[in-house]
Amino acid sequence: MLTKLSIKSLYALALAEGEGVGTAYEYFAKRLVLGPWLATMTRPQSLLIAGLPEKYGASLDFLQVAAELETAVTIADDRPAALEKVQKAVTAVQADGWLRNLSLRLVHVHSMAAMAELDGPFDLAFSSEVVQRLADRATYAQRVQTLVTHAAIFTPNADNPAHTNLSGLSGLRRNQLATLLRPAYAVPAQKPYRFGYIDMPPFPPGMTRSDEQREQATTGAMEAFAMWGLAYYARAERLFPLAWRQRQSHIVYALVN
Repeated sequence: MLTKLSIKSLYALALAEGEGVGTAYEYFAKRLVLGPWLATMTRPQSLLIAGLPEKYGASLDFLQVAAELETAVTIADDRPAALEKVQKAVTAVQADGWLRNLSLRLVHVHSMAAMAELDGPFDLAFSSEVVQRLADRATYAQRVQTLVTHAAIFTPNADNPAHTNLSGLSGLRRNQLATLLRPAYAVPAQKPYRFGYIDMPPFPPGMTRSDEQREQATTGAMEAFAMWGLAYYARAERLFPLAWRQRQSHIVYALVN
């Protein structure tokens, strides 16, 4: 259902958000999870992005998925500055030929947990770097599940303090994310959720580059070769021992049906 995009291609989206290779790697890792999952369902007609990232990026990777699926998108967030940021990023990448046919609606909600301004239903919801910043996480989790048929939730991994401390973000452990979601299901035997760890880039956290270096990465042959190698590393993440993934991954995720 999703096209095959390289880390180098996704780097264009990260660059428009003011981010770098680490964000492009994250986007690639998410697509490795989302692709097979989306292939199991009917093509969604409506997508809710239930909040924008707390600090890094503007979820253009999710908008790219929507463009590929030809799915109408609603973005809800309680921060006008975040909505303005994503609109500017979309305008920037559209000028370069990305997200041309995107059907996008931005909704400012008073409460990110309640999202009372949304009617729904939506076929699908994505959320990344959102739930960890909320005081009422349980209300948010319940509201997402009442609004949509399927949801993919990504949040910083609290079992990797080296990442959360450096990023300045809070995080959730996998069992905490499971606790938020599982009470909503009356028939657990149907296995309506799946949890896992992703995003374990083989470079030190907090690595920064100048704007000039970031621009050079879009054309340099050595950079392209390095990103090619990173893609194979990302595909191998699922083969790493579970205990290692728990300690080293930047993200814990849930896929909900």
